[in-house]
Amino acid sequence: MTDILCAGHANWDVTLQVDRLPQPDDEARITGRRQSGGGSAANAAAVLAQLQVDTALLGSVGRDERGQEIRRELTDLGVETGLLEAVTAETTTKYLIVDQVGEVLMLGNEGANERFDIDSGTSETLGDVEHLHLTSQRPDTALELARRAAERGVSVSFDPGRRVADRKYEPVLERTDLLFVTEREFESIGRESRPGQTVVVKRGERGAQLRDGGVETHSGFDANVVDTAGAGDAFAGGFLATRRHRSAADALAVANACGAVAVQSLGARTRLSWDDIDALLADSA
Repeated sequence: MTDILCAGHANWDVTLQVDRLPQPDDEARITGRRQSGGGSAANAAAVLAQLQVDTALLGSVGRDERGQEIRRELTDLGVETGLLEAVTAETTTKYLIVDQVGEVLMLGNEGANERFDIDSGTSETLGDVEHLHLTSQRPDTALELARRAAERGVSVSFDPGRRVADRKYEPVLERTDLLFVTEREFESIGRESRPGQTVVVKRGERGAQLRDGGVETHSGFDANVVDTAGAGDAFAGGFLATRRHRSAADALAVANACGAVAVQSLGARTRLSWDDIDALLADSA
């Protein structure tokens, strides 16, 4: 039985570190470069698998070299990729430009990452899953997955990402048990948690808050910020890995630790282990 199924984007990321973000008719100097797999669902799945959670990914990549490399990378990290479809489209590539303080400018093509189908096999898979984690994807796809999860008594978390304000996600939010948002995203949707729903607000260097009628806060960790891309996905993975068996306070602490590890290296695909997290928790104590 799969512990957590992550559904959403699997991309190829090209990350350029620059001395500053250029203005129009301007030029910046490239100081670092990295290529690797990315995408919010794939990033969260990678963190979960590295934290010893049995994790599968539902998504799509192209039948090209980058799609094959994404599959190999995730498989090597321990993610089950049997539901990662190979479709007739170019693998989605995101170009991330990161300045010296970790601020990110992102460019992307449409590509393959929203081409996956939901069929009867997906329903059967959800019958063998403890939890469904949705990330940025087509609203109709997210809603159908949430609906099928509810039919099978599977809990649902949702991390809608930057496009929450311009995509019609409200029906999905109504079916979400656990919602991950940044402060700006939380303000853009203009809502508190509904009864029975937990909202986790990611606050960057100021840590995070959990809202479920009351408020639980963790102030976060000091970190040498290199690149903030993927930090929110690492945060969600850490929270989900911990909350299954431990308290909300513990889950917030681990999630913030995962985010702190993520921002200290270039690229959105975070490499970590429980040893890394435990060391950070021990240092803060």
